Amino acid sequence: MFVADNAKPIPLDDVSHKLKMSIKLRTDYASVLHMPILKENFREKDSPNTGDLYGHKQYPANQGVALTADTKIQRMPSESAAQSLAVALPPSQSRLEANRTAAGVGDIYRHAGIPERAQPPGLSMALMEAGGNKNSALIAKKAPTMPKPQWHPPWKLYRIWDLASGKLKLSLTGHISTVRGVIVSGRSPYLFSCGEDKQVKCWDLEYNKVIRHYHGHLSAVYGLDLHPTIDVLVTCSRDSTARIWDVRTKASVHTLAGHTNAVATVKCQAAEPQIITGSHDTTIRLWDLVAGKTRVTLTNHKKSVRAVVLHPRHYTFASGSPDNIKQWKFPDGNFIQNLSGHNAIINTLAVNSDGVLVSGADNGTMHLWDWRTGYNFQRVHAAVQPGSLDSESGIFACAFDQSESRLLTAEADKTIKVYREDDTATEETHPVSWKPEIIKRKRF
Repeated sequence: MFVADNAKPIPLDDVSHKLKMSIKLRTDYASVLHMPILKENFREKDSPNTGDLYGHKQYPANQGVALTADTKIQRMPSESAAQSLAVALPPSQSRLEANRTAAGVGDIYRHAGIPERAQPPGLSMALMEAGGNKNSALIAKKAPTMPKPQWHPPWKLYRIWDLASGKLKLSLTGHISTVRGVIVSGRSPYLFSCGEDKQVKCWDLEYNKVIRHYHGHLSAVYGLDLHPTIDVLVTCSRDSTARIWDVRTKASVHTLAGHTNAVATVKCQAAEPQIITGSHDTTIRLWDLVAGKTRVTLTNHKKSVRAVVLHPRHYTFASGSPDNIKQWKFPDGNFIQNLSGHNAIINTLAVNSDGVLVSGADNGTMHLWDWRTGYNFQRVHAAVQPGSLDSESGIFACAFDQSESRLLTAEADKTIKVYREDDTATEETHPVSWKPEIIKRKRF
């Protein structure tokens, strides 16, 4: 403590030095004491310069030395001496760049009073390689960059109702309340529908009549979807459950319970997880189809999730809520990015293979996004049908046709509108107004 008050060097006391070193090794460097010791490489050289001013032995550079209570340390080590007393590193450390060296014992001596979080970089890397330490390697990382959005032509209103002629072809009657979902099977000539009358119906399109009913839901059925590869129908309801049905036998295979509020949307895919549901309890659940149990619950949303859409090519999906549109990565639902700006109750989402994401809201607005970057390249608020109120401009559903060149919307003014890309638009007439304001870390 008072060594600076003495003009002459004071010899080290071996007992106190060993006690000090043993305590320091246990408290500060316990995590690296198990590292390999290269004792076989130590050779004392018979030269007059093998010791320092205090008679302590010197070791050749780049040789490992064990940290024990008997280790002698210079009081004022030089840089060369500090490098010569290096902590032994495991073989994997040799793969790092040559300029990365382990911390010398001299460094340890100089940092004796500094907490673990302030250890020299070399020692931090050694601890990281040894395993079991929370410090990470100080490796220079490339600064993330936000890619420029792909240009998409704007979409314009094309016609209303039927794609070819704009005329009504057929009406199917049978539900006694609002129809909330319709889907056509790609495996058989069947159409499935569900509604607020708690009914789920299967229609034969060759005879235009109902051939099966699926009974079980206790309240309004809000959505349905068909599995792409097996004859399974999945429905979701206000009774806080989703049900899996065998299309052929009408039997209920599973009841997916876990949501605490109405389940507003459900989607199926062939890959795992095969079922995705969004609920008014603000959560998204990814389900195991075989076991009928939840695999992952996503709780990032703060408001009701009314829409979920799967990308046709990427192993990703998006969910719509009044707080944000969020993109996720399968199979574990890893968060990718937020698509912010559509500040309304989002009822529906649709995406095509070109990466155009469409969100339709309860106030009649429709936003078009670039899927990869989340850039909002167009906003549409179509005028309501003559004779309707402005408040009847909500968009309840939207979907792309088989060619993905037409976008269809079902709206509150009792119309079905058809949109297509503007053939006259170019990158010069409709430029991308984009600035990389915030760097987004992509996780694709």
